[in-house]
Amino acid sequence: MGNCSGTQKKSTAEIIPSELFSKGGAQTQKKSTLESIPIPFPSELVSKTPPVVKLYGPPNSTATFYIRFAILYKPVSLQYTPSEIVESPVLYCDSDVVSGSAEEIFRYLDWKFPEPALLVGRDGKHVNSFGWFDKTTPLVVWVVNLQHRSMMWHLERMVRWGEDLAARGGRTKGDAAMGSPRMEMNKFGRNYGQLMEVMLEHARMEERVVFPILDKADRGLSKAANEEHARDLPIMNGIKEDIKSIGVLDLGSPVYQEALFNLANRFKMLKNNCQQHFEEEERELLPYMEAADIGKVQQGKLLEQCLEAMRETHTHQFRFFLEGLLPQDAVHYLDMIIKSSDNNRVSLMLHLIVE
Repeated sequence: MGNCSGTQKKSTAEIIPSELFSKGGAQTQKKSTLESIPIPFPSELVSKTPPVVKLYGPPNSTATFYIRFAILYKPVSLQYTPSEIVESPVLYCDSDVVSGSAEEIFRYLDWKFPEPALLVGRDGKHVNSFGWFDKTTPLVVWVVNLQHRSMMWHLERMVRWGEDLAARGGRTKGDAAMGSPRMEMNKFGRNYGQLMEVMLEHARMEERVVFPILDKADRGLSKAANEEHARDLPIMNGIKEDIKSIGVLDLGSPVYQEALFNLANRFKMLKNNCQQHFEEEERELLPYMEAADIGKVQQGKLLEQCLEAMRETHTHQFRFFLEGLLPQDAVHYLDMIIKSSDNNRVSLMLHLIVE
């Protein structure tokens, strides 16, 4: 993440997830301003002398990786020591010694360092748009919902970044960390490439895993959702081509400025379409998964299918994907992922985001 230079505004690329608000749909996160101070992933420590937390645990343990990842969100300095002596991770903070499950350690961390929270409220309920998500909600529904949140955050970020680029029109630089206007445009393109890959895999996952279950219970139930996937693909491809075209135009020229303006408008259209689509899915389609009587064994199989359909998202793009989630959402997502029976896949994912 870039740093500010002098009195320049932070680049839109540095916007991070803010608190969820109750009104709205799939992505109900408040908008951050360009001047907002980010909580990067992993978080940069606010304190000049952050408290030291020591963690001992088996180096290849899923629980160890999971806890190391969660601690990255806390305003502490982590000293991790691989240890085969202990069977499960042990955490030391001041005179406190904490062991047990990952959840028990997270509860201690939330008590000791309340912000940002890693776990949901004490009542076990999770913040969501429509109020029907809880611990009984099928895993695949939670996976879809949290993916919606990440994608919408990234879309909102790209929209405001695009608006910022259009406002400057290639005539002035933004954050010094972004480099020259052309360097910033290249970074913009790379970020969109990552987002596009996640979005395409998400759509493919829904079409292969989620929609067939719903259509089996009620034929044609997913027809509208499939049509919306097809509707947005040309817009996504158009944005990709626009970014390529802008890269070869003369900086600051009228044609360059018009191209940036059109690009920003395309992003707005894509974001609005996706927001409407995600809200409709969560309000009108996903609740039917509750009625599909998906047992625990089938839920496990569906999770494996989701991961298989979204390989890039859960490997090379996993860090990017998690950046779009609030800490408690990221921890919740990982908590579901580590339930996968493919231990090698889980270890690889956790290794990629911690090391």
